[in-house]
Amino acid sequence: MEARLLATLVLGPSRKSATHVWLVLWKAAHAIEQNAIRSVSGLGLGLSDFAVLKMLLHKGPQPVNIIGRKILLTSGSITAAVDRLESRDLLRRTSDPSDRRSRIVQLTEKGRNLIERAFQKHAQDMQQTMAVLRSGERAELVRLLKKVGMWAAARLDENRSPRAGTPNGSPSRSSRLK
Repeated sequence: MEARLLATLVLGPSRKSATHVWLVLWKAAHAIEQNAIRSVSGLGLGLSDFAVLKMLLHKGPQPVNIIGRKILLTSGSITAAVDRLESRDLLRRTSDPSDRRSRIVQLTEKGRNLIERAFQKHAQDMQQTMAVLRSGERAELVRLLKKVGMWAAARLDENRSPRAGTPNGSPSRSSRLK
């Protein structure tokens, strides 16, 4: 009991709560995102446009729907981003020879030149943003964020897909009794 009281006095009750962790994580992510926005906006790019170009730079030509899924954009948002980038001659869409319903997106030479410059600048800017953490601290932060992210994703999946039993996902009375 004494250790618990001491922890409450030193840390304060809110420092131990999950809602406090979430709030600190949210504020930190927002501040880091603002740095990222500033980093890429100097070249006339938004974060979604940057993410599309970066993925194409590192992964090569990709189907539109795969790009959207990987960079967490809805189908409408990825279409708008691809339209915007295509109108600036930064990428082009072609038909997928193996699936005529699908469109493949690839960088143009102009797009490749822009994203190579933008990515180099962005990497330097993010290095400065994260300079407060030593290498070991960065590795530990990544490990912990992956851990909590995978746990949260698993909980989402549990809540989305009903388990065996009743429509609301709770076990039926008969399965609870077996």
